[in-house]
Amino acid sequence: MSDRNSTWLLKGFSFSNYMTMGIIVSFFPLYFDYKGYSKLQIGMLYSIGPLIGICSNLFWGILSDKYQTIKKIMIILLLGQFITAVLVFNTDLFTLLYVFLGMFFFFQQPINSLNDSQLMLKGKQTGTSYASYRVWGSIGFAFSAGFFGWLLKLNGTGITPILCLSTILLTFSLALLLKDVQRGQKKMEFGGFINIIRSGKFLWFLFLIVILSISHRFNDGFLALYMRQLGASDSLIGYSWMISALSEIPIFFLLSTFGQRFRELPLLAFASLAYAVRFCMMSFVHNPVWIIYIQMMHSITFGIFLFTAMRYIQQTIPDEYRASGQAIFVITWSSVAGLISGTMGGWIFDVWSGQTAYLIVSMLSLAASIGFLATHLLQKQESLT
Repeated sequence: MSDRNSTWLLKGFSFSNYMTMGIIVSFFPLYFDYKGYSKLQIGMLYSIGPLIGICSNLFWGILSDKYQTIKKIMIILLLGQFITAVLVFNTDLFTLLYVFLGMFFFFQQPINSLNDSQLMLKGKQTGTSYASYRVWGSIGFAFSAGFFGWLLKLNGTGITPILCLSTILLTFSLALLLKDVQRGQKKMEFGGFINIIRSGKFLWFLFLIVILSISHRFNDGFLALYMRQLGASDSLIGYSWMISALSEIPIFFLLSTFGQRFRELPLLAFASLAYAVRFCMMSFVHNPVWIIYIQMMHSITFGIFLFTAMRYIQQTIPDEYRASGQAIFVITWSSVAGLISGTMGGWIFDVWSGQTAYLIVSMLSLAASIGFLATHLLQKQESLT
């Protein structure tokens, strides 16, 4: 396979994979609401994914590094994802649904971290930026949220399983054509990996990432329900996710060109402050149409956060630990933060309101911003002494 063809195949794989992500994030909450589950139950369903992800991301990441393959792991994960998705969509008993969804997330959660690993390795190999590949994921997510939202409006929420299974099958077909990206000559040694993750500065960085990501993951899990509560249709909810995904595209290109001019911690402090403003505005919204405009802030919140955090990880983790290190990052910002936001967010949403929940996560984002900025200033002062 030519280098050009493998490049476009990676972009197509990212596009297809993020179409599935668009369904999971944008329409799974609506599907479970359509099935009659409470907000607390939906929060519990969403929290099982991050809980399982803590183990599954690390398990599959270490296997990938040990056997020096991403393609074969991807094929196994996508096959398991399809089988367990069939089980999820064919049960109405909450206890069984909880178990089956946990099995589904065991196979689904590691996909993004492994894909990011292969994109970073490919970018390093070819001299291209991670953003030039990852942007196709944003386009796929936007297409999924907009087009599938329109289909759901026409045909009803009940067709969600068909859409989800179709995108998983497409991604699986593309995975069969992937070619493993070559890594460095060094082999993985667990002692070296442990030394990386027990660094005090690295652990503090991950702690701040968790604080910020609780806010982001709450919005992922409950935006659709919040908009539905305000009277939004499925298509309007889909458009809000489409706008947010499309807003990532220009910021990825800008950061790939000019991002190296700025230090990581100040950029993360700025993104966290933007998150605080964004979610504070969400807490005062009464017309769901305004949420579409607020979602445009996704570009300077998640866009800056993801690109900058990935750059920090890439500088910190050697290639031979790429999948494992990426798994640690995903466990932090997606699994641990998602578990906290799913359980606590669902409870706050049910007991108080969505407005209160958004105000709380806004304050968490502000705390993260202060933490990143203070850390930068302390490190700068240490370097001068």
